[in-house]
Amino acid sequence: MALQKCGLNLNHVSRELQPHGTPGFPCAGYTSLHTDRTEDAIPWHWHDELEIVFIKEGRMRVRIPQASFELKKGDCLAINSNVLHYAAATPFCELQSVVFASALITGDTGTVYAQKYMNPLLSSTAFHGYLWNADCSIAELFSNAFHALDVETPGYEFFVREMLSRLCFLLYQEYCRENPADDSTLDQDSLRVRKMLTFIHCNFPNDISLADIAETAGIGERECLRCFKRTIQLSPMQYLLKYRMMHGARLLTERPSGSISEIAALCGFDSPSNFSKMFRRFYSCTPRDYKNKKSGGRKASASLSDITSFNFYIRPDSWTAISMYPHTFHPARASLPIQALLLLSSGLRSTWRCHLHGGA
Repeated sequence: MALQKCGLNLNHVSRELQPHGTPGFPCAGYTSLHTDRTEDAIPWHWHDELEIVFIKEGRMRVRIPQASFELKKGDCLAINSNVLHYAAATPFCELQSVVFASALITGDTGTVYAQKYMNPLLSSTAFHGYLWNADCSIAELFSNAFHALDVETPGYEFFVREMLSRLCFLLYQEYCRENPADDSTLDQDSLRVRKMLTFIHCNFPNDISLADIAETAGIGERECLRCFKRTIQLSPMQYLLKYRMMHGARLLTERPSGSISEIAALCGFDSPSNFSKMFRRFYSCTPRDYKNKKSGGRKASASLSDITSFNFYIRPDSWTAISMYPHTFHPARASLPIQALLLLSSGLRSTWRCHLHGGA
C-alpha cells in the first residue's frame, strides 16, 4: 500500500483523524524517537483503535486520565480504544507502536471473537491502560507482530493478527474473565474533560475564562478545576496556555514570513510582548530566535547541525526522507548516503518517525 503520513493528525477535539492501515487490514506500525523538549511530546489525543506501545530504548512517561505510567526499555503498554493519552520522553526514548482496530481481531461484529471477547474488553470500565513490565514473552509477541508489519512477507497479515489476538486475550483474562464489563466505556471525568478540551481547542484564539470552560461540561468552576487535576494533572488555564504556546511554535515554523504580532493574535494573546514573555518560559528563547532556528535550513550555507527535525518514511527496500518543515529542506531529493548522514547528524536532538507498512 502507499505509505501514509506519519505523526498525529488531530481534529479540533483532539481525536486522531489519520487512518491506521486500510479498511481491509486496519493495522499499522510506527517507530519514533523523542527527547524531553516541549515540541517532542505527544499531545493529549485519542483514537478509536487500540494501541500497544513498546519501549525499545530509553524511558517515557505516558499519562491517561486514570493513571501515569513510567516506561523503561523492554516495557509494553496497552491503551484501550477512545482513551485520552499523552506521552513525553524522560529524557530520551525510542518507541515502537502498533495501532489497530478491534475488527482486525473480530472480523464481523456478530462473531464469537467480538461478542465474547473484544466487546467486553473494549467496554471494560477497568481497562484504560495496562503495563507489562519488561516481560520477555509479551515483548516477543509484540516484536513478532511489529517485524511482520515491517518486512511484509507473504501471509504477514495472518501472523500479525495472531500475535495481536494473543495479546488481546491476555488483556481479556486480566479484565473480563471474572469481572464482566458494564455498558459504560468512559468514566465521568474523561467524558467531561473531552468536552472541555473540545471547547478549548475550538476557541483558544478567543478570550475564554474558567467559567466558559466549565459551562461546556455543565459543571461549576471548582469541579472543573478538580476534574482537570484528576484527569490530566493540569488546571484548565494551564492547559490553555500550553496549548496556545504549542500552536504558536507550530505557526512560527509554518509561517516564516508572518509577524510576531500576527501569530500572537492567532494564538489568543492580546499583545506581542505577552506572547514573547510566555514563549520564553516554555521554549527558553524568543519567538524570533525560535523562528530563525527552525528556518535556518533555507540558507544555502546552513550546516547539517542546523537541521533538527524530520519525518522519515521507510520502505523495506529504500529510504525516503521528507522534511517535517517543507520550507526548510527537502531531503527526499538527497541520495541514500546523504540521507543516512542527515539522520546521524541530527543525533538525539532530532525527532524522527517512520511508518511501517500497515496493509497490502
